[in-house]
Amino acid sequence: MKALNTLIMLRTSLFVILLFTLYTNHADAQNLENLKEINQVWDKFYKAFETQDYSLMADIHSKKLIRISGGRSIIDYDTYISNYEAGFKRDINNKDTSTISLRFFERINNDSTASERGVYKLTRNKGKSNEKTYYGQFHVIFSKENGVWKITMDYDSSEFDTIGEGDYQKAHAINDYEKFIKQ
Repeated sequence: MKALNTLIMLRTSLFVILLFTLYTNHADAQNLENLKEINQVWDKFYKAFETQDYSLMADIHSKKLIRISGGRSIIDYDTYISNYEAGFKRDINNKDTSTISLRFFERINNDSTASERGVYKLTRNKGKSNEKTYYGQFHVIFSKENGVWKITMDYDSSEFDTIGEGDYQKAHAINDYEKFIKQ
């Protein structure tokens, strides 16, 4: 009887190890593919700032969006997109420009949800006498809607103006996939 129990435990252990190995390999592949798909959303985000096109912002955000500006406000999709529409129109009229880039210290995802945290760098009027750079931390939640990644929650904060270039440089580049693939 003892030999039979040992054999059953051994077979069960091997089965669990096999499942764990298969699941881990599958999760890595999903993670990388999801990161690449999510980066396509971030490409549109960058392009929206570069071209001052609020419709790109509307496209990448869920209608269920919750937008939180740290310490200031919580707004919905319609208000958020309307703010970008007005802001980009004002910038075009004033000949103001904005470029934004993101660096990451956390990127977690599965096949339906992703959480990404990092540091943004927003430069207004780059190369002009009134150039100004702003930094902050962000936390974005993505959900797949009809097979497409959409931003469903967007939180950012300057942490009382304590985030700077050093924090930005410590985080990882958007295409530094190896840092975020599950090991």
